[in-house]
Amino acid sequence: MTLDRLLRTATASLAQAGVPSPAVDAELLLAHVLDRDLGDVRRARVLGEDVQDGARTAYLELVGRRASRVPLQHLTGTAHFAGLELAVGPGVFVPRPETEVLVGLALEALEGVERPTVVDLCTGSGAVALAVARARSDARVGAVELSAKAHGYAVTNVRRTALPVDLRLGRAQEAFPELVGAVDVVTANPPYIPPDAVPVDVEVREHDPELALYGGGEDGLEVPLQVAARAALLLRPGGVLLMEHADVQGESLSAALAAQGTWSQVEDHADLNGRPRVARAVRG
Repeated sequence: MTLDRLLRTATASLAQAGVPSPAVDAELLLAHVLDRDLGDVRRARVLGEDVQDGARTAYLELVGRRASRVPLQHLTGTAHFAGLELAVGPGVFVPRPETEVLVGLALEALEGVERPTVVDLCTGSGAVALAVARARSDARVGAVELSAKAHGYAVTNVRRTALPVDLRLGRAQEAFPELVGAVDVVTANPPYIPPDAVPVDVEVREHDPELALYGGGEDGLEVPLQVAARAALLLRPGGVLLMEHADVQGESLSAALAAQGTWSQVEDHADLNGRPRVARAVRG
């Protein structure tokens, strides 16, 4: 079977299953099976290259799993984030493109700060911490994750990237006691989904770990506010907290942070789709 015909068949199957980007996912899965880059697969498709039976069987098996809405990143074992290729899979939250806004705001906050100290709370796969460490080689970057499974992926990512991140396993609410009052920027992408806001996407609802999704309390802000309270202790005066949230929490999280009484400035930033995404608060 030609590569083109195989891809057409796979794309149709994924589209019928309701996968949001069937053509792209079909190509990425084939590139993964063939261990070739996407550009090479596209060239081979144009040239009418055939696919060997073994590769075709392996590919169609993955396509079937993707059609059942297993996340693409779980099938390939990787997720791309801020120029990094990260190991992900069952048990860890898959980093989203919109979280790159959080990284950009962190780097803005670090402008003009020499040898800064940054702490990433609820680090998951380590995506944000590693992205900051990659962009600021002079920074001291720490990260903490509660889930042992997610921490395992973060350990793998720190080793693969060889970036100097001080990664720890434990509660964000108690993290880095030796850095109290000494941190320049705290980043956090904590669980924040309200209990009655079950995600629509099957990939999120059935495959992202609940520990990384639901924030507790009626509004989903119980854990985020606990994390913010820890950030207030870690940050130096004038230090900055950057926290991702649900698009319906832009006003409520900002109001709750202001009510904590430890922040001199609280404002919200939109993601690339114009939706409220990241709260920014300055330590008073």
